[in-house]
Amino acid sequence: MAAMEIEMTKTKIHPLEEVLQKKIVIIDGAMGTTIRTYGMKEADIRGERFKDAPKDLLNNGDIFSLTQEKMIGDIHRRFLEAGADIIETNTFGATSIAQSEFFVEDPREHGGRKDPEFYQGVIEDKFLGDLAWEINEQSARQCREWADRVANATGVQRFVAGAVGPLTVSLSNSPDADDPGFRVVTFDQVKTAYKQQVRGLIAGGVDTLLVETIFDSLNAKAALVAIREVFEEDKLELPVQISAAVGRGGETMISAQTVEAFWTAMKHVRPLSIGLNCSLGPDLMYPFLEELAEKSDVAVSAYPNAGLPNPLSETGFDLKPADMGKFLGDFGRGGLINIAGGCCGNTPEHIAAIAKALEGVEPRAFGRIEVGA
Repeated sequence: MAAMEIEMTKTKIHPLEEVLQKKIVIIDGAMGTTIRTYGMKEADIRGERFKDAPKDLLNNGDIFSLTQEKMIGDIHRRFLEAGADIIETNTFGATSIAQSEFFVEDPREHGGRKDPEFYQGVIEDKFLGDLAWEINEQSARQCREWADRVANATGVQRFVAGAVGPLTVSLSNSPDADDPGFRVVTFDQVKTAYKQQVRGLIAGGVDTLLVETIFDSLNAKAALVAIREVFEEDKLELPVQISAAVGRGGETMISAQTVEAFWTAMKHVRPLSIGLNCSLGPDLMYPFLEELAEKSDVAVSAYPNAGLPNPLSETGFDLKPADMGKFLGDFGRGGLINIAGGCCGNTPEHIAAIAKALEGVEPRAFGRIEVGA
């Protein structure tokens, strides 16, 4: 009986956490930035399948996972060969709500407005629902295939993070200055869209779920509630990672939480990691990351933009690979991080420089996270 009780109290430690305890883990760079280097045009993203779509699709990068699978696979391969331990699915905007921007007529063009009734129609739209599911499942499968292929070739395990991005709508703020109580969408609608995305990612074989580029903490809460409900309803469990975008004052954009408040609002989830991404260049991010590393007792991630936007730059951002290597190397030597990579403007060459700069640097110490207890 005693032996049985001991066995029942054992907890599973996810393989990624085991790696995090040993080294600074590298996450990949910017899918959109890297796609840009392939010179894709509107006809390329449409393919035969979406040739008659009424709106421009070129900014809908998630669709490339369906129409340019070889290119997306090549990008995953390049990031992995650059040293990425984690690659993200190409699903930043793969919810029915986000996809509606490209496939549903905007009522504002005819004197109307987007509101909960409009988004209820989006949630119930079979085409959008099926499309969101397919993007998530297929992108996850593509990631899984390349992660496993490179892992088998190198003998180094690689991981797939299901990217759960922000939306083009906010639960925290009203878009109408004359009606501050108005919201274009409801919490339940956002949650429903995220549940569909999460199930598609899991079906495709992701290792973790990464709620990233959080600028509205209430939207993120809806995503996290969606994840928890899927876990409970489907009787499964995966590690959850969380990453916010912050402004120059260290606030989470629309919801304006400080870094400490953000951690306080999210720590009950017991994520595998919490961190900062996108938003600022690495130099401007440093003090806010330092605060998060001090307050948090889980792994900390950082994958900033390659500096500030510059339309004249080849990648659209100022910092070169050597610059990102220097800054992220400083993060590591400062004891701030467990996961490092790059967001907008970061190509495989940037990730290779970051990986090289952090080689042999000790990871930040953090507590043990129990998954599937």
